[in-house]
Amino acid sequence: MEAMIFAAGLGTRLGDLTRDTPKALIPVGGVPMLERVARRLIDAGADRLIINVHHHADQIADFLRERNGFGVDYAISREVERPLDTGGGLQHAAGLFRADAPFFVHNADILSRIDLRAAYDAHLADPVGPLATLLVMERPTSRYLLFDDIGLVGRFNAEKDEQTLVRQPEGELRRWAFSGVHVASPSVFAQLSLEVRSILDAYLDAVLTGCVVAAQEVSAEGWIDIGKPARLEEAERIFSGSEASLMDHRGS
Repeated sequence: MEAMIFAAGLGTRLGDLTRDTPKALIPVGGVPMLERVARRLIDAGADRLIINVHHHADQIADFLRERNGFGVDYAISREVERPLDTGGGLQHAAGLFRADAPFFVHNADILSRIDLRAAYDAHLADPVGPLATLLVMERPTSRYLLFDDIGLVGRFNAEKDEQTLVRQPEGELRRWAFSGVHVASPSVFAQLSLEVRSILDAYLDAVLTGCVVAAQEVSAEGWIDIGKPARLEEAERIFSGSEASLMDHRGS
């Protein structure tokens, strides 16, 4: 099992904290968020990690080398000129994948207690064979994804009260928030380009061509997107007691 961790962001919303340090290496409870995400993916079965980098890229490369890739094989995808966003970033890293099985895609600034292995197994077990399975949840957000009885069908902008559908819905229409975690099939690379764009835009385009992008609902409890200083403080409160098990791995 492979996993891609998006760690190329500038982290500008965290202000001075990311001026000299990449966002992915900002500690939460004494452990850099990149390490927290990597360890959870490895615990779920990932034996190879692909990490994209841009802002203070060498710091992340040095960190991974010092940690010996957390005990698994790893590769670094450097986005030299500018961050390519999640869609362009995944396509840029395509040549680093074995591309022989579905893989995780996980934002470095998302911490959660989601059962990742169960999510992966659910993707494998889906008889439809979806292009991807997005882990979604019920939580307040300004941007929702819309799903019908088949899968992803559109999005909803709560601030503008604006709904966008890419095809006619079938059955009940559900509105969920994206968790920043998904499982993608290797065929996803045929749907991507090197444009600077969101992977969600690529998924919506893929739906137009007949692909199915499925949803798996997970709990929002213990989930946090570390986008602003206040969210970092909240993450400290949620995860500060969970660093002990991570410290046990430090020899890996």
